[in-house]
Amino acid sequence: MGHADGGSMHVVMLPWLAFGHILPFTELAKRIARQGHRVTLLSTPRNTRRLIRIPPDLAGLVRVVDVTLPRLERLPEDAEASIDVPSDALRPYLRVAYDTAFSAKLSDILQEPERRPDWVIIDYAAYWAPAAAARHGVPCAFLSLFGAATLSFFGPPEGLMGRGEHARTKMEDLTVVPSYVPFPTTVVYRTFEAREIFEPGLVPDDSGVSEGYRFAMAILGSQLVGIRSSAEFEPEWLRVLGELYPKPVIPVGLFPPPPTQEVAGHEATLQWLDRHAPRSVVYAAFGSEAKLTSAQLETIALGLEASGLPFLWAFRPPSDADAGEGTDGLPEGFEDRVNGRGLVCRGWVPQARLLAHGSVGGFLTHAGWNSIAEGLARGVRLALLPLVFDQGLNSRLLVEKRIAVEVERDEDDGSFAPEDIAAALRRVMVEDEGEEFGTKVKELSEVFGNDEVNDQCVRDFLRCLSEYSNQQG
Repeated sequence: MGHADGGSMHVVMLPWLAFGHILPFTELAKRIARQGHRVTLLSTPRNTRRLIRIPPDLAGLVRVVDVTLPRLERLPEDAEASIDVPSDALRPYLRVAYDTAFSAKLSDILQEPERRPDWVIIDYAAYWAPAAAARHGVPCAFLSLFGAATLSFFGPPEGLMGRGEHARTKMEDLTVVPSYVPFPTTVVYRTFEAREIFEPGLVPDDSGVSEGYRFAMAILGSQLVGIRSSAEFEPEWLRVLGELYPKPVIPVGLFPPPPTQEVAGHEATLQWLDRHAPRSVVYAAFGSEAKLTSAQLETIALGLEASGLPFLWAFRPPSDADAGEGTDGLPEGFEDRVNGRGLVCRGWVPQARLLAHGSVGGFLTHAGWNSIAEGLARGVRLALLPLVFDQGLNSRLLVEKRIAVEVERDEDDGSFAPEDIAAALRRVMVEDEGEEFGTKVKELSEVFGNDEVNDQCVRDFLRCLSEYSNQQG
């Protein structure tokens, strides 16, 4: 293998079919290639066209392989990512299509004599990959796109599979701090979050296994675990994780995307930002996974209005748009009332570029790990409205570290009012404690926004891969 004499490695990467997974895998692929290693990145044709941009200077090192999904009866045509699936109930069928097509393509790649990989880096969904790679003598590394606190909360692999003393067998188990955490913390799910995540996360679905089982098998079968985090940010949780997993746990940095996206079609948006004072504008966006309802979007709109702050909203239509009466999820007259102070942008926006603009000082976000990384990299203050998956745990972690404010919610049903949105924004942007948040995020931006720091984490990770391979012979 090429790495044995200090040369380059060939790494195959298998992200799950979600924007929030494909994009960071692609960013890491580019950073690996910049260290002189070859990367084969698997995705689907539509995702390649939408998301994957490899710079010309790396084209010889990064090979993007399109994998065509099989057509399944319940999977909509052209559904190649979770954003394309209209209902969460259909996600298991996307997993079935992924398992079928990507496992076959990985098998083909593992048998290519001239391109045999030195490592396979997998996302949680590719739980079948470690066994396939092992048959060809190729090791796997599990790359967690969740932080160390989230992975620690879910515990050891056997617990994720519903076995052992740390198994979560009922919804209430997700609302208490695990016994193995040796320090006080508020990083737990709230009642309404636990209710929503328990069955989809820990009960087998129509793909045949649970999400927790996928995580567990990916972790168990891999020789190394890479965490999208840093020792500067959550050292205490990295220590917990190192004790839970009987294998090396290596922070790989947060590798936020650089603010170099194309802005064609968004020139007017940047000009609008140019007219505002430094750090005065709130950027609002809620990711690609959560499907907000008309009622939730109207509440957010009224909260942005009530805050009195200038804002730019990356708006996505409500999940129940057909049930509306032409309001598009916005209160009647809303855009007229906030004209000049607020701007609603529909469709895709260059988020990294907007967050890096000098007039953006706050970020109203769903607390997805990608958005947290992008926000902290640019030194903006965070107001958090967690919606799905790991976001509630991320939010508790940032609030606990005095980095962000979370929007107040009803503990049982998760509802919130316009004033809850407005109050959170005012706390981080204009009230006295906002200065503390500003100082904290500025300090963190010097870590997360520093390319050399992030690249050093990637180099450390690659060195661990190479050293492991050399030890194996």
